[in-house]
Amino acid sequence: MIEISHLTKRYGTTVAVDDLSFRVEPGKVTGFLGPNGAGKTTTMRAVLGLDVPASGTVTIDGRHYRDLPVPLREVGALLDAKALHGGRSAAKHLQALALSNGIPLSRVDEVLQMVGLQGVARRRAGGFSLGMSQRLGVAAALLGDPGIVMFDEPVNGLDPEGILWIRELMRDLASEGRTVLVSSHLMSEMALTADHLIVIGRGRLIADTSISDFIQAGSVSQTLVRSRDDALLASRLSQAGLSVRPGDAGGLVCSGPGIERIGDIALEARVALDELTPIRASLEEAFMELTRNSVDYVASTPGGAHGSRPATHSEGASEKQSEFSEEAYR
Repeated sequence: MIEISHLTKRYGTTVAVDDLSFRVEPGKVTGFLGPNGAGKTTTMRAVLGLDVPASGTVTIDGRHYRDLPVPLREVGALLDAKALHGGRSAAKHLQALALSNGIPLSRVDEVLQMVGLQGVARRRAGGFSLGMSQRLGVAAALLGDPGIVMFDEPVNGLDPEGILWIRELMRDLASEGRTVLVSSHLMSEMALTADHLIVIGRGRLIADTSISDFIQAGSVSQTLVRSRDDALLASRLSQAGLSVRPGDAGGLVCSGPGIERIGDIALEARVALDELTPIRASLEEAFMELTRNSVDYVASTPGGAHGSRPATHSEGASEKQSEFSEEAYR
């Protein structure tokens, strides 16, 4: 288990993580979400002892990372897939890690096969594509067969087959009772992979909850209505104080207090209903709703008057501005 208690980290006068507390428990995939600059990478670096907190504690099964006798056997992490010696082959890179942590060299072949890189084991890692580098980073994280694994943007650069593979891998690791923490900007993947969510913004905790509860908390109640007379029904719903707009595929989308009265209002207006369906928000929609006040940069909209606003909080160089490329694994 990873336990973070009142963690604060500053870079000069900038507060990257602000009194942050949460636990990452075994047996589940915990998604770690937040806008760029929210403090995700800084928090993960603090877990690994790469950043020293200004205050607070970070422990792994009750111990600090620096006190672990053989770190790779207890914690595996992928933070930056390109952070390796580019002149070494994939096999040599993993062998160096194995030797430094007392891990049998036979494990190198096992993890290379596990991530699908056995065919390029002797190629220099510096020439790998981003997707291949991600796979090598996953191999390094799993080298010591650790009980805790952390992945920062693991699907970055992977093709569809690779995305499916990493998704199944994370779920398999959790099913074995391991602690799995994964940071991602790809909401669709988190919706398919994560069991629990930790959401932060500007270094502070926004949510620590299940995906279903998170979506419900960030959802605006809406209902799709199809009727025999949408114009009349829209008028009556508006008079009752509901917000009404045309649906993208026809019908009406209603929201606001008293939404459960739609059927009664239609009955009073003598308008027959063909459909009355609650609209469930996606994880992405809930995330946008709950983090809208924690975003440091807001892009201008076409024809809009507002450009990007300056950041009021930044994580500095340690927070990656990830882009999901379509680079295929070759």
